[in-house]
Amino acid sequence: MDNGSGNHRGSISGNDNGQWILPFESGHAGMKELLGGKGANLAEMTKAGLPVPPGFTITTQACRAYYEAGGRLPDGLMGETAKAIEELARKQGKTFGDPAAPLLVSVRSGSVHSMPGMMDTILNVGLNDETVRGFAESTGDARFAYDCYRRLIQMFGNVVFGIEPIRFERLLHETKEKHGAANDRDVPAEGWIELAARYKELIASKGGKPFPQRPDEQIELAVEAVFRSWNNPRAIVYRKVNRIPDHQGTAVNVQAMVFGNKGDDCGTGVVFTRNPSTGEKKLFGEYLTNAQGEDVVAGVRTPLPIAELERDMPDVYDELRRTAEKLERHYRDMQDIEFTVEHGRLYLLQTRTGKRSAQAAMKISVDLVDEGLLTREEAVARIETGHLDQLLHPAIPADAKLDVLATGLPASPGAATGEAVFDADTAEERARAGRRVILVRAETTPEDIHGVLAAEGVLTSRGGMTSHAAVVARGMGKPCVCGCEEARIDAEARELRVGGAVIREGDAVSIDGSTGRVIRGEVPLRAGELSPELARLLGWADGIRELRVAANADNPADAAKAREFGAEGIGLCRTEHMFLAPDRLPAVREMILAETREERERALAKLLPMQQGDFDGMFRAMDGLPVTIRLLDPPLHEFLPNADELRQRAAELSDAIARSADEAQAEPLRGDLAELETMLRKVRSLHEANPMLGQRGCRLGVLFPEIYDMQTEAVFRAALDCMRDGVVVLPEVMVPLVGHVNELRFLRERIDRTAERVLGADAAKCRYKVGTMIEVPRAALTAAQIAECADFFSFGTNDLTQMTYGCSRDDAEGKFLTHYVDQKLLPANPFQTLDRDGVGRLIEWALRDGKPVRPDLKAGVCGEHGGDPQSIAFCHAIGLDYVSCSPYRIPLARIAAAQARLAHGPSPKPKAGADADTDARPLAAAAGSSVS
Repeated sequence: MDNGSGNHRGSISGNDNGQWILPFESGHAGMKELLGGKGANLAEMTKAGLPVPPGFTITTQACRAYYEAGGRLPDGLMGETAKAIEELARKQGKTFGDPAAPLLVSVRSGSVHSMPGMMDTILNVGLNDETVRGFAESTGDARFAYDCYRRLIQMFGNVVFGIEPIRFERLLHETKEKHGAANDRDVPAEGWIELAARYKELIASKGGKPFPQRPDEQIELAVEAVFRSWNNPRAIVYRKVNRIPDHQGTAVNVQAMVFGNKGDDCGTGVVFTRNPSTGEKKLFGEYLTNAQGEDVVAGVRTPLPIAELERDMPDVYDELRRTAEKLERHYRDMQDIEFTVEHGRLYLLQTRTGKRSAQAAMKISVDLVDEGLLTREEAVARIETGHLDQLLHPAIPADAKLDVLATGLPASPGAATGEAVFDADTAEERARAGRRVILVRAETTPEDIHGVLAAEGVLTSRGGMTSHAAVVARGMGKPCVCGCEEARIDAEARELRVGGAVIREGDAVSIDGSTGRVIRGEVPLRAGELSPELARLLGWADGIRELRVAANADNPADAAKAREFGAEGIGLCRTEHMFLAPDRLPAVREMILAETREERERALAKLLPMQQGDFDGMFRAMDGLPVTIRLLDPPLHEFLPNADELRQRAAELSDAIARSADEAQAEPLRGDLAELETMLRKVRSLHEANPMLGQRGCRLGVLFPEIYDMQTEAVFRAALDCMRDGVVVLPEVMVPLVGHVNELRFLRERIDRTAERVLGADAAKCRYKVGTMIEVPRAALTAAQIAECADFFSFGTNDLTQMTYGCSRDDAEGKFLTHYVDQKLLPANPFQTLDRDGVGRLIEWALRDGKPVRPDLKAGVCGEHGGDPQSIAFCHAIGLDYVSCSPYRIPLARIAAAQARLAHGPSPKPKAGADADTDARPLAAAAGSSVS
């Protein structure tokens, strides 16, 4: 698009008030949708009388109008901007473009939701070849004036003209070398004058236009560039990851400049009102003396801890501390504050809700309740459920033997191990291939967002605890070590050196974001544990939610872990996972290859005690809670070797027999070949064009009822042994893939007969249930008939989604589904977030028709959607009894269920005949919570 000034105007004019602009003093915190988060908070701080440099906000509506007009600034916007700048200049006693007393402004993005580092900023707008001389005279400091000018040209070249930052960095490095300057502040005035000239030459050659000298043209191009940055690649990736709507647009904040680079009594910094990694109630942050704000977040110099500001500028530190406390009380949340000190005077440039680690989020929420700033309900409602996915961070065991190379700053908690990679594109490429990677950079920039997203963790040699790498990694829950100055990172040579040690690209490296350690090689990792703060929050959530939360678990170890995390039972035990264990596979294959029922039953007899042991362990782990056991579901060919592999082995054996001159040696080979050919014939006979829709689930049970007989016998034998030991057993036998009531009726009769035979006189003590997994649309549509034979419905939403959409998940996600979501043909991946309009309606239909037939019908979801917050909200809204998810997602599901209750009120459909077995137990006790 044309980057000239004044020649592109849209057809849209004015907002609801006939204005595109609001001065800070005219807004307030409640106008976030219009002013963006930054603009709304600047307005709120201005109203509160805090030391905020004056300015104005160009609204998000203007950004939307810009895009609606095809990338043209809306009518009247620049006219309003000119008037607003005149008023700003009047307040400051300066004039925009006046060489004697020039007004300089910053132009910053300000989205509705915080997107740190994703969009663009330009500082010192208003300087040109003429005003910089006047600025040098008025300040009496030519070095400072030309430092500001070269920064403007550099930012302008990158943001407006799209010139790669590295080109400017190379010229800067050459200038510092020429003048023997270790830091920017050591460069003399003549160095900055030379560099500004070289920067302008670079823009003219690479940008196709000279650097604009007219301040009004600068402001227009800067505003346009910020609008454009809403759709730069890194912002798009960030919005996608954090589910921020694309249509919101960004506001633009134009603010009078204050300068932290005027001398040693000046500085700039970022401070959090609490530690964003741990949640500790103590000022946390960093600052640099004689610097501008971008120096801190860009990581070009390693800043000082904020505590040292108390020594260097005690009055400023005291004012900053008091202001931070005031802002936290006002917003009732931890704040992230940007500040500048100009000749000993404090200015606030921004406050926003601070990004924090999952661990810190839990502690801060609980502490705010204890301090009386939040209610328990508010604390639960505020929890970002995405944090709970991150919370159980992997950690390095205390007794692990480590080859520690260096120690940096512990910028984001957790540990990670993987291949060292030295650029974001390589990180993304290797992660897509299924390899774990650690992104190693001197410092990250916003352009590295896709690499940070792909990596297991991030390591930088420069930058502090508030650098781009640290902030973004914390927000994503990625381990991060920053400012590891011992490390020499050479991106071109693609290697990391610490002393004599060298880590090259592809070598294994590990980081511990909780301690800052950088470790050679892979390290063992252990799962994290529930913190006391999370336990309290979960206890509060349990007192709010209606939905029960069960676990998908396939072995006793998973069942025990699920109970530790608060599971109220097992909602799905997939017995086929038990068949795949190496010690069981021979018996499973013997069962499949059997030619007669008698042969098959002999093989099943070998499997019976193995299955019984599995169920015994799960019942004991879930003592007093229901355990739902799904009978064998996948097609039998999945337990046999691949046909191509069998053919290859058979061909090799045939060749070996043909080459053998010794009949005695050939004879055993012939035996092996006969076995292979038998298995190959069986694989061929079991081959199906579409196994997902073939002979699996209850269809297996109908054709080979002895398989399900063995499994149900194992269930009831284990139940009997447990009951004799005093364990309260609540088994629920689930028949998969039922599409017609007659399938369930046939199999239920066999299950009941097996229970009666195995349990005998103890049958009355074992209150088992028999139900079905609703994963075929016909089952949902005929739920009234199926409910006659079912004690419960478990909606298998993974398969139900596949069958409703008519596509295989593996094929869809690997080939076209991402494109559908990217092109907005679908609002979300339906295998991750429940499709309410299609799959959801089938679930509602089945619930509506099944409950009247059997009022005590228990119903829940056991697909992957059982751990998705949006899907959980839907389950609450339609009156399901429970959701079931993987053990590590149980804390998330408990919070999400409580948030659904808080957001939408009681479930509109009262539960009929709730399960008396579990209702008799106190909720918190059943969930394993500690309520305080």
